[in-house]
Parts: sequence; structure tokens; C-alpha cells
Amino acid sequence: MANALGLDVKPVTEYTAEEVERVKNWINSKEYKEKNFARQALVINPAHACQPLGAQLVAHGFEGTLPFVHGSQGCASYYRSTLNRHFREPAPAVSDAMTEDGAVFGGQANLHEGLENAYTLYKPKMIAVFTSCMPEVIGDDLTAFIKNAKNKGIVPADFPILYANTPSFNGTHIHGYDSMLVSILQTLTEGKKIEGRCTGKLNLIPGCDFNTGDYREYKRIFKEFGIAVTVLADISETFDSPCDGTYSVYAGGTKLDEAADSINGKATITLGPYATPKTFSWIKDNYAGEHASLSMPIGIVKTDALLMKVAELFGKEVPAALKAERGRAVDAMTDAQQYMHDKKFAVYGDPDYLTGYVSFLLEMGARPYHILCSRGTKKVEKELQSLLDASAYGKGCKIYMNKDLWHLRSLLLTDPVAAVIGDTHGKFAARDAGIPLFRFGFPVFDRVNLHRSPIIGYQGVINMVTAICNKFLDIKDETCEDRFFEMMR
Repeated sequence: MANALGLDVKPVTEYTAEEVERVKNWINSKEYKEKNFARQALVINPAHACQPLGAQLVAHGFEGTLPFVHGSQGCASYYRSTLNRHFREPAPAVSDAMTEDGAVFGGQANLHEGLENAYTLYKPKMIAVFTSCMPEVIGDDLTAFIKNAKNKGIVPADFPILYANTPSFNGTHIHGYDSMLVSILQTLTEGKKIEGRCTGKLNLIPGCDFNTGDYREYKRIFKEFGIAVTVLADISETFDSPCDGTYSVYAGGTKLDEAADSINGKATITLGPYATPKTFSWIKDNYAGEHASLSMPIGIVKTDALLMKVAELFGKEVPAALKAERGRAVDAMTDAQQYMHDKKFAVYGDPDYLTGYVSFLLEMGARPYHILCSRGTKKVEKELQSLLDASAYGKGCKIYMNKDLWHLRSLLLTDPVAAVIGDTHGKFAARDAGIPLFRFGFPVFDRVNLHRSPIIGYQGVINMVTAICNKFLDIKDETCEDRFFEMMR
């Protein structure tokens, strides 16, 4: 406010220009890197979001479902705005706006009033409640709260209201995704399993994927197979619906009756094993048919694995059209490999994305030199290391588990690479290092339409190769002295 009024502001602490320059250079040094990596109690710019955000993404993936935040209005605004900025689409959700009173007396009154208003005003087919920090700290009992709401007639007794505990101070958005997905499936499929019945469908769990293009690509692939698929949960229309002049609060989403009948499916595949462990464990115990857990199909090898598993489960040959796509993807890699060969990359993101990035880079003869996961497990680290060990290009590459993007900055400045792969939050580290950032994953705030371009499947391979190699060519073209770079003359 003082600056807006044109007033002089005296800094609390003043530094000389020489001291500022000294510190600026020091934070780029190996000495600072050692101190940076020695910190334990502080996280700076983590490469993940909080649990409720993942829970809200799942809720948007089911027909007519209204995401409901049991917690403060500020928290709800964060989840909504983050999804809105990534997709550039509305992310409609409500909150019961807990305040200091709720922190003292509990949030039941807020929840009941919020449910009554939400049900009456927005007419959802289902409400998915998830928590922020405040109700988790005070220990609100959502099972009792929702039961009381139905007993009091605040909402109809048969109206589906489910919930997930998603404390922001624990886990990440992938854990919230998992908790909400298993809660929705448990609620919708209750009493729906019929002995001897088989829908003949494939149930596909894409994992915590914020790329609408990936969902469309999955459905296109299975259409080529001639296999009916139920996507759990499908955000392809929710966050990528046509602009036709009419706004729908509940665009797209998996049909509730199809989700309920998914328990009788022929087979279920999860493609985000690190994002959906609880969900898949419950499915194996309760769903009919075959069950398979595969890596996110980024790159040739992991896409091959998906197609071969589907062919096995349904007794079908891989369609000729998909074989041709594979050939085109390999051709695109061959045409462009010289621009990525032996280049060092830094990669960061969710575990399921990371295994895909690393596999893809190794296939291209590139080196995933710095691999950073801000919340991971020994299992994730072991899988990543096995990928490195299986390739000559993995030699010398290192994995940094439970580190943040300020750690990444030190790595980029002291042990340089050619480029970074990750979300928008890595842009400052990449800029300081003077290298390009390839924006894959979530969130992407500072570019448009990237979530519409698939990075899975053979088409995803072509898209990633094209984006990366053309950027390197742009840099070369704009900085080299040869004005006829790559031209026939």
C-alpha cells in the first residue's frame, strides 16, 4: 500500500550491492549445494500439491458429481483455482466455509447447511465430500455427520454422499486421488455385484493424470481394439468440453450406472500404480474378472506392455492400425534421435510420470541425469534404478528422493544438463540455469493447450519427440552463426 501511494519505504535490513551480488553467486556454488542438501526441516517449492486437490479431480470425473470441500473457503479457492489455471476451464466445487467457530465446536453445522444448500441449488446426482486441514486436525467424524444429515432429512436418505479424509499436511495430491476414487467406487458398487454376470468391458483406471488428451487417446486405442471401456474416472469432457455458448456445471464424467456396473467387468487395468494402490487393492478383492497393474504408457516399451496385456486379457490381436502407429512412432524417434542423443536431462514429477519420462528418454538415447521425486518411496526408487541399470544411457544418472525444486536448482547450477522435464513450477530453476523447460505433467499454468496433447501411447511418443527436438532446433537456429542452419543450399 505504501508503494502504491508513492511513499518511501525503509527496508528492515539493508544490504550493499556488493553483498547482494556475493550471495547471488554463492547460491550457485557447490558449497551452497552441500548446505542446501543438508537441510531437513524446510521444504522449498515442492514438486507436488496437497491431497484435497487430487480428491477434487476424481470427483469431477463422475457424472453429475459435485465436489464438496469440508473446510475453509480459502482452501477450496486454492483447489478450484489451481485446476482452473491448468485446464483454463471452470472447476465448480462448493465449500461449507468452516471458520473459527467450526475449529472450536466442530464442523457438523457447517456441513449440514452446506449439504442442504448444495443439494437444493445445484441439483447434483452425487456429492463427494473431502476434507482440508482444519476438520482433520480437530477430528471431525464425517461418517456420523453425513448419517445425521440424512436422518434429519437435510438430504434424501438414498442420495449418494461419500467422503474421503484428505489432510493437506500429509501425503500429496496422488494420495487424495486414491482415497476419493476408492470411496466413490465402494459407494457406487455396493450391492451391485451379480454372480455370473460379465459386462464384457474393460475398466480402465488412468491414475492421477491431468492431461485430457491422454484420456481421449486411451479411448481411441481401445476403440481400435473393438473393446468397450469404462474409464474410472473420466475428466476428458469435464475439462475439455466444447465452447458452444452453453455452460454445464456437470460436463462429462463417467456415467454413474456404468461405474456401478464396473464391478462386473471382464477386466480391470490401473495405469497409475503409485497413484492408486488402495483403490487397486480393494478392486482385486471385490471386482470380478482379471486385474492388472501397469506403468503409465509413456514411451514405446510401456505402450507395448499395455497393448500386449489388453490383447492377452481379451484374446485379441493387436490391431494393424496400432502396429502402424508404432512404426510411425519409431520412425519419428529415428528421424530425431540425433538431437537428443546423449543429452542430459533433469526430470521431476509424480512417480507414475517419472517412470514414463525415464523410460522414454533412455529409449531416445538421452540421459535422465537428475531424477527428482518430492514424495516417493523405496519402491519408486527401486523401479527407477532398475530402468537406469538396464540401459547404457543410465550410467551416472542419479535419483533424488523426497527432494524439492530448490534442491533441483542447486543440481542444475552445479552439475548442468541440457533441459528439464516437469511442470510450471520448475521454470525459475530452469531459467536460472539458462536451459529449456519442457512442460509435461501438472500443473502447467504458463502455456496453453498442453493438456490437450497426449503424452501416452505411440502418438504421445511422437508428440514428446517433436516438442523436445524442435525446441533444441529453435535454440540452435536462433543462436548459431550459420544463417542457413539445417537448410539445403
